[in-house]
Amino acid sequence: MSQTVFEPWNDPAAKPLIQFKNVTKRFGDFTAIDNQTFDIYEREFFALLGPSGCGKTTLMRMLAGFEKVTEGSIVLDGVNLAPIPPNKRAVNMMFQSYALFPHLSVYDNIAFGLKRDKMPKDELAERVEQMLKLVRLEKFAKRKPHQISGGQRQRVALARSLAKAPKLLLLDEPLGALDAKLRQDTQFELVDIQEKTGTTFVIVTHDQEEAMTVATRVAVMDDGKVIQADTPANIYEAPNSVYVADFIGDVTIIEGRATKKGNGYDIAFAEGQPVLHAESEKQFQDGQTVHLAIRPEKVAITADKPDAANALKGTILDIAYLGNLSTYHVKLETGQIIKAQTANTRRLSRRSFSWEDTVWLSWTDSAGVLLEG
Repeated sequence: MSQTVFEPWNDPAAKPLIQFKNVTKRFGDFTAIDNQTFDIYEREFFALLGPSGCGKTTLMRMLAGFEKVTEGSIVLDGVNLAPIPPNKRAVNMMFQSYALFPHLSVYDNIAFGLKRDKMPKDELAERVEQMLKLVRLEKFAKRKPHQISGGQRQRVALARSLAKAPKLLLLDEPLGALDAKLRQDTQFELVDIQEKTGTTFVIVTHDQEEAMTVATRVAVMDDGKVIQADTPANIYEAPNSVYVADFIGDVTIIEGRATKKGNGYDIAFAEGQPVLHAESEKQFQDGQTVHLAIRPEKVAITADKPDAANALKGTILDIAYLGNLSTYHVKLETGQIIKAQTANTRRLSRRSFSWEDTVWLSWTDSAGVLLEG
């Protein structure tokens, strides 16, 4: 099924695989998860994303059965999980450390859970072969974990977790131990494997790029709450709060006061600065404090004043050259810093702007997202 049509969360008739219903988890006086209700659908690759201590691992541990829910319930495929012990749940968990048995071969590591379940020998052999093929490790079946690379060990752990065909696979920071290049390759492998098996994956990560790459939907968390659960595109382009806008990717946030005008609002943000305009379907009171969130790639940078509704003059403070992109940090007279990004399409193109240059920044009325104060 292609990603374009896979949107069960938009289908009122679709039945969720997992339902969190008013789930609260307390440790003594500390509330780790605060009355959360959300759904995860079959075949989703769902990411729990947030800073350390936001509650994402606690949510996962409750799904696995390692933590008990204080209030509310978690339902998997119509069954309340509360009375079901971890080893009886149709859930498997892959840990960051992979937890492979060093004395067992790759083959026996994958077969371990199946042997414990007393699967018939011929079925077991066929299933392990399937798993080896899925993670492309057929040639390494006889090797021990210390004889293969970190990325391959990661795939063995994945194959072992999927061998018992769980309804749900939980991945706790699964790529944390890999170097940057390998992480990127493995992210695409994970998506591929998830699509081939059709297993529902829930991944915990604090790496926003990873979440945005692998997930069908991302739940951005803070302080025990899911602030927004949506597709990566919506999280990036239509954040529902300053927190989400700021947490994902690079952004400039301009605080000002809104006045209704035309198809949106005028925003007065500083004395001596022109009024900005932003299209918005949201409702704000006149004079209300708002935040305009604008991504650097949507801001144009020019030497001359452009003919644009939103045009601000400033001085280049910093230039970050990232190979294919250059990000300019431009300081307005007010001290506010706005980021603009340009694509470096030509190799060693003459960079037209340098530090201390006076430049103009501009963007369209629909480029920014207007958020509550």
